[in-house]
Amino acid sequence: MDYRFLIYINHNYALPIGLPLQEEIKKRGYQVKWFSGMEPPKKYFPENGELIESIEDAVAYEPHIVLTITDSVPDFISGLKVQVFHGFPANKRKGTDQFTIRGFFDLYCTQGPSSTIPFKERQEKFRTFEVIETGWSKVDPLFPLETTVNEKPKILISSTFTKQYSLALKDEVVKEIERLSNTGKYDFMAVLHPKLRKETNDKFRSLENEHFKFYDTTDLIPLFKKADIMFSDTTSAIIEFLVQRKPVVTFRNNMPGPYLIDVQEIEDIEKSLDLALTKPDRLMKEIEEFAAYSHPYMDGKSSSRVIEACIDFLHRDKSHLRKKPLNLIRRYKIRKQLGYFSLKSHRKAPFIPKP
Repeated sequence: MDYRFLIYINHNYALPIGLPLQEEIKKRGYQVKWFSGMEPPKKYFPENGELIESIEDAVAYEPHIVLTITDSVPDFISGLKVQVFHGFPANKRKGTDQFTIRGFFDLYCTQGPSSTIPFKERQEKFRTFEVIETGWSKVDPLFPLETTVNEKPKILISSTFTKQYSLALKDEVVKEIERLSNTGKYDFMAVLHPKLRKETNDKFRSLENEHFKFYDTTDLIPLFKKADIMFSDTTSAIIEFLVQRKPVVTFRNNMPGPYLIDVQEIEDIEKSLDLALTKPDRLMKEIEEFAAYSHPYMDGKSSSRVIEACIDFLHRDKSHLRKKPLNLIRRYKIRKQLGYFSLKSHRKAPFIPKP
């Protein structure tokens, strides 16, 4: 069967998640196209990708499977709606549910036990979807893990866009980074969340010197591989980095665990970076356990498992699943966002008999 896949995104940071999926789909000889409901991805969009320009054309494409790297997806587009996530659970907001069920998806392809367990609980409660643990496509290029060897310690700086946590928005932290870069003790690479404002990017770009380089990119994997450690705040990129079994120093992390070296005061940043570079045994054991709980797959084949799971589920009897909820407010919002007010709604997970 010649399956038609649609990769549905809203922001540029979804591209590194979708690209390994596109590669796997093309390798199998199936059709794959992209659609962005919000931010035009043309700046970073791959040359070998096919972007659908209008929502009307996305509907007319009639995909069999919609791989969604957002929290919602138009219910009026045909096909199996699959959530593949745009990040690891990062606990950015205390007291909020990291695993909200919005009533759009037929299948959740989870990254590891940290996401599978809570979504399986919700599967039993809602009975409108199923959950299959596959691993996450974005980290496929990390594997096999490589030994990082640098003459001088190389530190990757990353930052969330969430105002209360972003180290990029804390002047005192930026000044300390500037001071450390001028010592020549470390080599710094910096990358910021795409949602941060231009002036924040410009501020970091102005710090560039022999020992500090700013990267305007959404492709973090090459930077992960080059770095010895990460310095960050409260962002899901921390978990992506930890999957490599490398230490992370955080500044006032929202929910620090024993797998992080968390810093509360500016004057403790340098000594914490030095400690992380020694890779203490106890810390590395905690990182190993946390990485396995977050993403146990180290074969680089999560994209393959996602595609296999989607195709298998498309052909599986799903009569036991309930219809997805009416979701009138959310469905109106997505129609308003796209300027496409269709009365059509696919509330039942599609079933196609095996050819």
